[in-house]
Amino acid sequence: MLRILDRYFLRQLIQSAAATTTVLLVIFTGGTFARVLQQVANGSFPASVMFQVLGLRIVEALPGLLPMALFLGVLVALGKLWRESEMHVLAAAGMGPAGLLRPVFLLGVPSVLLIALISLWLGPLSNRTANQLVAEANRSVIAAGLEAGRFTQLPGSGGVIFVAGMNHQGTRLDQVFLSSNKPGDATHPAGIKLITARRGALYSGSDGHGRYLSLSDGWQYQIPLGHPNWRRMRYQRNDVALSAVQPHDETTSNPLNRASTLELMGSKDAGARAELAWRLAVPITALVLLVLAVPLARQSPREPRYGRLLIAVLAYLLYFLLLSLARALIERGSVSNGAPMWALHLIVTLLAVWMLRRQYRVGRPQSTDMGDTAAA
Repeated sequence: MLRILDRYFLRQLIQSAAATTTVLLVIFTGGTFARVLQQVANGSFPASVMFQVLGLRIVEALPGLLPMALFLGVLVALGKLWRESEMHVLAAAGMGPAGLLRPVFLLGVPSVLLIALISLWLGPLSNRTANQLVAEANRSVIAAGLEAGRFTQLPGSGGVIFVAGMNHQGTRLDQVFLSSNKPGDATHPAGIKLITARRGALYSGSDGHGRYLSLSDGWQYQIPLGHPNWRRMRYQRNDVALSAVQPHDETTSNPLNRASTLELMGSKDAGARAELAWRLAVPITALVLLVLAVPLARQSPREPRYGRLLIAVLAYLLYFLLLSLARALIERGSVSNGAPMWALHLIVTLLAVWMLRRQYRVGRPQSTDMGDTAAA
């Protein structure tokens, strides 16, 4: 049964954490959406799967976003209570650090469990699903937006294509017409290339970064602009290279990011050990940051409103950089396990506990010499 004071603190913490998470999520979604749009424009995948990929990328990034959102949310909520002197009154009434940590942990424990679930299972699953979705979309002309009886612009300035019919899977095309621009140079003028075919199919290259349209039984026309020397060629098979699939960013292209946690546990590779140690460190980091936020949030009513918040953000950045350094040491093989990360967690936790006890320590009464002076 929650006490009235616990419910009050918990309501303030939840509202602040939800608002902070929403703001950070909107900012991150805007940046991710810009990168996804750039990949669509480069021809990495068709626009029809853009929003699915965006949602999966957001889920994948939640383990890195939620700890910071909880940290800032608790700082803002408790800082407001300190500025409005509510915490001073409660401290004077006898509420110690245990009474303050109780609602923080009531919010933090379910949040840490959720972060652990996303970090260890849902995040890698979202990465794998996004890559599979992109791969299937690049192999399917239906997912690329191609419809029978309609001119379709291919992504990445690949030209315009028209098909009279196709099967339900989009693997076989009938009566294909393809038009593309041919850029000119110093020796060859710019022109237009027209291709017709009775049948066609879209397939990906063996390296996964190229897409080709296999055409059978048709004609190809080379039409230079401003010149009468047209060229016509009859063919039985003609493989046309479409816009190349641009590689994704380094984060999404790393195979360790989409490997399951069980696979990482069974691997002896240094990169796999570093990835596993990072996934295990994420929920622990969120819990440590919640403990650290309690002493950092304390301030007097006359202090600058965002002074402690700036110090807290700098502390978070230092903590994150040290964790990244420990991960790099594991990747290089200098350390065989996540011991540096656990040592860093312990140091930060002890520092937070020391700060909290120092803040709530009862000062010793100062001795005076008034009695001696009166006697004299």
